[in-house]
Amino acid sequence: SMTTAAESAPARTERGTVLVDLSLEISNGMPAHALFPSPIILPYVNHEQAKAAGLGTDDDPFTYAINYVSMLEHVGTHVDAPLHIGAGGAPIDQVPLDLFTGKAVCLDLRHIPDLGDIDVAELEEAEEKAGVKIDGHIVLLCSGFHARHWPNHEVVTMNPGLTTEASHWLADRSRVHGVEGPSTDKAGTKEFPNHRVCRDRGMIHYEWLVNLEQLVGKGEFQFTGYPLKWFGGTGSPVRAVAELAA
Repeated sequence: SMTTAAESAPARTERGTVLVDLSLEISNGMPAHALFPSPIILPYVNHEQAKAAGLGTDDDPFTYAINYVSMLEHVGTHVDAPLHIGAGGAPIDQVPLDLFTGKAVCLDLRHIPDLGDIDVAELEEAEEKAGVKIDGHIVLLCSGFHARHWPNHEVVTMNPGLTTEASHWLADRSRVHGVEGPSTDKAGTKEFPNHRVCRDRGMIHYEWLVNLEQLVGKGEFQFTGYPLKWFGGTGSPVRAVAELAA
Protein backbone atom coordinates (compact mmCIF):
# COMPACT_ATOMS: atom_id res chain seq x y z
CA SER A 1 0.00 0.00 0.00
CA MET A 2 1.11 3.56 -0.60
CA THR A 3 2.21 5.58 2.38
CA THR A 4 -0.30 8.37 3.05
CA ALA A 5 0.67 11.96 3.66
CA ALA A 6 -0.46 11.64 7.26
CA GLU A 7 1.84 8.69 7.84
CA SER A 8 4.88 10.52 6.46
CA ALA A 9 4.15 13.83 8.18
CA PRO A 10 6.72 14.91 10.78
CA ALA A 11 5.87 13.99 14.36
CA ARG A 12 6.64 16.27 17.31
CA THR A 13 8.39 14.54 20.19
CA GLU A 14 7.89 15.08 23.90
CA ARG A 15 11.26 16.81 24.06
CA GLY A 16 10.12 19.45 21.63
CA THR A 17 11.91 18.29 18.48
CA VAL A 18 10.37 17.08 15.22
CA LEU A 19 10.97 13.59 13.83
CA VAL A 20 10.85 13.00 10.07
CA ASP A 21 10.55 9.37 8.99
CA LEU A 22 12.96 8.80 6.09
CA SER A 23 12.09 5.11 5.68
CA LEU A 24 10.09 3.35 3.00
CA GLU A 25 7.54 0.83 4.21
CA ILE A 26 8.54 -2.75 3.40
CA SER A 27 5.74 -4.63 1.65
CA ASN A 28 5.20 -7.91 -0.16
CA GLY A 29 6.41 -7.78 -3.77
CA MET A 30 7.64 -4.19 -3.62
CA PRO A 31 10.25 -3.03 -6.17
CA ALA A 32 13.65 -3.83 -4.68
CA HIS A 33 16.47 -3.60 -7.21
CA ALA A 34 17.00 -4.28 -10.90
CA LEU A 35 19.24 -7.27 -10.07
CA PHE A 36 17.54 -8.64 -6.94
CA PRO A 37 14.21 -10.21 -6.03
CA SER A 38 11.43 -8.44 -4.19
CA PRO A 39 10.65 -9.37 -0.58
CA ILE A 40 8.10 -12.05 0.22
CA ILE A 41 5.98 -11.17 3.27
CA LEU A 42 3.09 -13.53 3.97
CA PRO A 43 0.85 -14.40 6.91
CA TYR A 44 2.35 -17.33 8.82
CA VAL A 45 -0.46 -17.56 11.38
CA ASN A 46 -3.50 -15.28 11.53
CA HIS A 47 -5.87 -14.83 14.47
CA GLU A 48 -8.48 -17.18 13.01
CA GLN A 49 -5.93 -19.98 12.55
CA ALA A 50 -4.46 -19.42 16.03
CA LYS A 51 -7.78 -20.34 17.68
CA ALA A 52 -6.88 -24.00 17.16
CA ALA A 53 -4.03 -23.72 19.68
CA GLY A 54 -6.60 -23.30 22.48
CA LEU A 55 -4.65 -20.54 24.23
CA GLY A 56 -5.98 -18.21 26.93
CA THR A 57 -8.97 -19.26 28.95
CA ASP A 58 -12.45 -20.49 28.07
CA ASP A 59 -14.00 -17.10 28.75
CA ASP A 60 -11.05 -15.13 27.29
CA PRO A 61 -9.42 -16.96 24.39
CA PHE A 62 -6.02 -15.66 23.27
CA THR A 63 -5.04 -15.61 19.62
CA TYR A 64 -2.05 -14.16 17.80
CA ALA A 65 -0.76 -13.19 14.35
CA ILE A 66 2.75 -13.66 12.91
CA ASN A 67 4.10 -12.89 9.44
CA TYR A 68 6.75 -14.79 7.50
CA VAL A 69 9.42 -12.55 5.93
CA SER A 70 11.91 -13.61 3.24
CA MET A 71 14.11 -10.91 1.76
CA LEU A 72 17.61 -9.82 0.96
CA GLU A 73 19.41 -7.49 3.38
CA HIS A 74 19.41 -4.72 0.74
CA VAL A 75 15.68 -4.05 0.40
CA GLY A 76 13.95 -0.73 0.92
CA THR A 77 15.68 1.79 3.18
CA HIS A 78 18.97 0.12 4.07
CA VAL A 79 22.65 0.61 4.84
CA ASP A 80 25.54 -1.18 3.14
CA ALA A 81 28.24 -2.83 5.23
CA PRO A 82 31.88 -2.66 4.06
CA LEU A 83 31.64 -6.43 3.49
CA HIS A 84 29.05 -5.80 0.75
CA ILE A 85 31.58 -4.04 -1.46
CA GLY A 86 34.92 -5.49 -0.35
CA ALA A 87 35.97 -9.07 0.44
CA GLY A 88 37.88 -7.98 3.54
CA GLY A 89 35.31 -5.46 4.76
CA ALA A 90 33.58 -5.51 8.13
CA PRO A 91 30.17 -7.19 8.37
CA ILE A 92 27.30 -5.05 9.61
CA ASP A 93 27.46 -6.44 13.15
CA GLN A 94 31.04 -5.15 13.49
CA VAL A 95 30.57 -1.61 12.12
CA PRO A 96 30.87 0.96 14.96
CA LEU A 97 27.46 2.24 16.04
CA ASP A 98 28.57 5.87 15.93
CA LEU A 99 28.61 5.71 12.11
CA PHE A 100 24.82 5.26 12.11
CA THR A 101 23.95 8.48 13.94
CA GLY A 102 25.15 12.06 14.03
CA LYS A 103 24.87 15.60 12.72
CA ALA A 104 23.55 15.69 9.18
CA VAL A 105 22.64 17.96 6.29
CA CYS A 106 20.41 17.43 3.25
CA LEU A 107 21.57 18.74 -0.14
CA ASP A 108 18.98 19.79 -2.73
CA LEU A 109 19.80 18.05 -6.02
CA ARG A 110 16.29 17.90 -7.44
CA HIS A 111 17.44 19.46 -10.71
CA ILE A 112 19.54 16.36 -11.48
CA PRO A 113 17.61 14.33 -14.11
CA ASP A 114 16.89 10.62 -14.17
CA LEU A 115 20.10 8.71 -15.06
CA GLY A 116 21.99 11.95 -14.42
CA ASP A 117 25.42 12.44 -12.88
CA ILE A 118 25.90 14.10 -9.50
CA ASP A 119 29.35 15.69 -9.80
CA VAL A 120 31.51 17.93 -7.60
CA ALA A 121 30.08 21.19 -8.98
CA GLU A 122 26.54 20.12 -8.04
CA LEU A 123 27.61 19.15 -4.52
CA GLU A 124 29.49 22.41 -3.96
CA GLU A 125 26.54 24.48 -5.17
CA ALA A 126 24.09 22.51 -3.03
CA GLU A 127 26.36 22.78 0.01
CA GLU A 128 26.44 26.56 -0.36
CA LYS A 129 22.64 26.73 -0.69
CA ALA A 130 22.22 24.51 2.37
CA GLY A 131 24.28 26.95 4.42
CA VAL A 132 26.15 24.18 6.23
CA LYS A 133 29.85 23.57 5.72
CA ILE A 134 30.17 19.79 5.51
CA ASP A 135 32.63 18.73 8.18
CA GLY A 136 31.96 15.23 9.48
CA HIS A 137 28.26 15.46 8.63
CA ILE A 138 26.13 12.63 7.36
CA VAL A 139 25.21 13.93 3.90
CA LEU A 140 21.75 13.12 2.51
CA LEU A 141 21.12 13.79 -1.18
CA CYS A 142 17.58 14.85 -2.12
CA SER A 143 17.07 14.08 -5.81
CA GLY A 144 13.26 13.98 -5.89
CA PHE A 145 13.67 10.61 -7.59
CA HIS A 146 11.51 8.57 -5.21
CA ALA A 147 8.57 10.96 -5.41
CA ARG A 148 8.81 11.00 -9.22
CA HIS A 149 8.69 7.25 -9.73
CA TRP A 150 7.49 5.20 -6.75
CA PRO A 151 5.96 2.59 -7.00
CA ASN A 152 6.50 2.17 -10.75
CA HIS A 153 9.16 -0.19 -12.10
CA GLU A 154 11.41 2.61 -13.38
CA VAL A 155 12.26 3.31 -9.74
CA VAL A 156 14.87 0.54 -10.12
CA THR A 157 16.08 1.47 -13.62
CA MET A 158 16.33 5.27 -13.78
CA ASN A 159 18.10 6.60 -10.66
CA PRO A 160 20.94 9.15 -10.97
CA GLY A 161 24.35 8.45 -9.46
CA LEU A 162 27.44 9.99 -7.89
CA THR A 163 30.60 10.29 -9.97
CA THR A 164 34.01 9.08 -8.79
CA GLU A 165 35.11 12.68 -8.18
CA ALA A 166 31.94 13.54 -6.24
CA SER A 167 32.42 10.42 -4.12
CA HIS A 168 35.98 11.47 -3.26
CA TRP A 169 34.68 14.98 -2.49
CA LEU A 170 32.30 13.42 0.04
CA ALA A 171 35.04 11.18 1.44
CA ASP A 172 37.22 14.24 2.11
CA ARG A 173 34.44 15.74 4.28
CA SER A 174 32.29 12.90 5.58
CA ARG A 175 32.22 9.16 6.28
CA VAL A 176 28.51 8.61 5.60
CA HIS A 177 26.06 9.62 2.90
CA GLY A 178 22.63 8.54 1.73
CA VAL A 179 20.50 8.68 -1.41
CA GLU A 180 17.01 8.08 -2.74
CA GLY A 181 16.38 5.09 -4.96
CA PRO A 182 18.09 1.69 -5.01
CA SER A 183 21.71 2.77 -5.38
CA THR A 184 24.26 5.54 -4.95
CA ASP A 185 25.44 4.60 -8.44
CA LYS A 186 23.54 5.33 -11.63
CA ALA A 187 21.14 2.63 -12.82
CA GLY A 188 22.74 0.30 -15.35
CA THR A 189 26.32 1.11 -14.35
CA LYS A 190 29.05 -1.49 -14.67
CA GLU A 191 31.72 0.72 -13.12
CA PHE A 192 30.01 1.40 -9.75
CA PRO A 193 32.17 4.49 -9.08
CA ASN A 194 30.62 5.41 -5.73
CA HIS A 195 30.70 1.88 -4.35
CA ARG A 196 34.36 1.54 -5.32
CA VAL A 197 35.29 4.85 -3.65
CA CYS A 198 33.36 3.80 -0.54
CA ARG A 199 35.28 0.53 -0.55
CA ASP A 200 38.66 2.25 -0.96
CA ARG A 201 38.09 5.12 1.48
CA GLY A 202 36.13 3.43 4.24
CA MET A 203 32.78 5.15 3.71
CA ILE A 204 29.36 3.63 4.29
CA HIS A 205 26.14 4.73 2.62
CA TYR A 206 22.38 4.47 2.91
CA GLU A 207 20.13 3.73 -0.04
CA TRP A 208 16.43 4.25 -0.69
CA LEU A 209 15.80 7.06 1.77
CA VAL A 210 12.45 8.85 1.32
CA ASN A 211 10.84 12.13 2.43
CA LEU A 212 14.13 14.01 1.98
CA GLU A 213 12.19 16.97 0.58
CA GLN A 214 11.13 17.69 4.17
CA LEU A 215 14.80 18.29 5.11
CA VAL A 216 15.77 20.68 2.31
CA GLY A 217 16.60 24.12 3.67
CA LYS A 218 16.47 22.95 7.30
CA GLY A 219 20.21 23.36 7.92
CA GLU A 220 21.84 20.95 10.34
CA PHE A 221 19.83 18.17 12.02
CA GLN A 222 20.40 14.81 13.71
CA PHE A 223 20.18 11.62 11.66
CA THR A 224 19.74 8.08 12.99
CA GLY A 225 19.60 4.85 10.98
CA TYR A 226 20.64 1.82 12.99
CA PRO A 227 20.98 -1.60 11.30
CA LEU A 228 19.89 -4.95 12.65
CA LYS A 229 22.75 -6.83 14.29
CA TRP A 230 22.94 -9.57 11.70
CA PHE A 231 25.98 -11.81 12.22
CA GLY A 232 28.12 -11.59 9.09
CA GLY A 233 25.59 -9.27 7.48
CA THR A 234 26.45 -7.45 4.25
CA GLY A 235 23.91 -4.74 5.07
CA SER A 236 20.62 -4.22 6.83
CA PRO A 237 17.24 -2.53 6.55
CA VAL A 238 17.11 0.49 8.85
CA ARG A 239 14.47 2.80 10.29
CA ALA A 240 16.04 6.07 9.19
CA VAL A 241 14.89 9.17 11.07
CA ALA A 242 15.82 12.84 11.04
CA GLU A 243 15.40 14.88 14.24
CA LEU A 244 14.95 18.61 13.71
CA ALA A 245 14.72 21.48 16.13
CA ALA A 246 11.07 22.52 16.40
